[in-house]
Amino acid sequence: MRATHDRLIRRGGRRRLFAAGVLAAALALTSACTDGDGGKSPGWQGGGGEGTPKATATITEPAADAKDVPASTGIAFTTKDAKDTTVELKDSAGEAVEGTLSTDGKSWLPKGALKYGETYTATVSATGDDGKPASATSTFTTMAKPTKQIRISSFLGDGQVVGVGMPLIVKFSRAIPEDYRDDVQRRMTVTSTPAQEGIWHWASPTEIRYRPKEFWKAGSTITYRVQAGGLPLGSGWYGRADLTVDIKTGPALIMTVDNKTKRMTITKDGKVIKTLPVSLGKKSTPSSSGTMVVIEKLRKTVFDTFEELGPEEGYRTKIDYAQRLTWGGEFIHAAPWSEGVQGRVNVSHGCVNVSMKDGAWLFDNTRVGDPITVKGTERKLANGNGWTDWNMSWDEYVKGSALPYDPDAAASPSAEATPDDAGESPSAEPTA
Repeated sequence: MRATHDRLIRRGGRRRLFAAGVLAAALALTSACTDGDGGKSPGWQGGGGEGTPKATATITEPAADAKDVPASTGIAFTTKDAKDTTVELKDSAGEAVEGTLSTDGKSWLPKGALKYGETYTATVSATGDDGKPASATSTFTTMAKPTKQIRISSFLGDGQVVGVGMPLIVKFSRAIPEDYRDDVQRRMTVTSTPAQEGIWHWASPTEIRYRPKEFWKAGSTITYRVQAGGLPLGSGWYGRADLTVDIKTGPALIMTVDNKTKRMTITKDGKVIKTLPVSLGKKSTPSSSGTMVVIEKLRKTVFDTFEELGPEEGYRTKIDYAQRLTWGGEFIHAAPWSEGVQGRVNVSHGCVNVSMKDGAWLFDNTRVGDPITVKGTERKLANGNGWTDWNMSWDEYVKGSALPYDPDAAASPSAEATPDDAGESPSAEPTA
């Protein structure tokens, strides 16, 4: 059985009925309702009277005079015979709270988490085709600030420009119980210009990612928001704060490596711009076949494999122009020692070797999030070994969502483009 705080957000076991933005659903409790003059006006024979509004409105959550309401609460309501509905929420000082009406017209969510220990009054007004308004009100008090809060962070920071394969990555400082993940997803929205179909996928209990069905379109502007401040997350834990991140994608630069030809082909916005000879992993340490993305870029680094490979096979080597593809240690990097066989023989320990000249060119032209597909090697890429979101089929990826897949809702709405070109390096993780 859920705690009282949870019941204000949840109802009916696994099915949660409140949503934000484009993901909308109804909530249910009880509240007060008024119908104009309360039926005191004289009535016409067989009718409800000239003074009685045709429309009605009822607030279903929070209940009137409710206490200890989570700061993440929204206003859920029902209307009848209403052509126009408005929602107003004010704090104890009479200050209005900004918010958004859901697309189904059954709920309203504040722009951000409400204040802790504050009293609010919600008013829902409905007007029918007779032009007469009916209204319902509910006054409630939010809970005190909880001591157990979960921090929410994003790998990407505001203004970053990323490759078209970049997944949106959100992490939680504590594992989210499986039975609460759909609540979290209902409070997560992605808007992009142009609009693109996509979905959230739980990579682990502490990490959720989002990718579109196809690679992001070049030059997209993307905003993603996690409205989890004050949201119950199980065992007395609550989301610490909301989080919003604005990013852009750069050109559609896509790398494809074919083991058969020992060549890398680079396309930019659909056109081939360069073909490079490569050397992949030898038979004892093959490169992984699959679709990966650039995770990080290191102008200079040192590869030290003694711990992994032992004193006989291990090595410690200075590396230039390294671009990480997997957590297991596969990179694109310059390898001057293999330039004589690049394009002909595989001699690496699993990396994609290129010449110093080509390594410099790639390093100057790629971004974190640019995709690369390696084909025809002896080893398949293991999901989870890097940002392998694109190594899954769309059907596989959808299975990682805690909410049923709805193609109509999955197309992220467009947002007005905001020019911002702040370079490619990941900024410090924004945290809520």
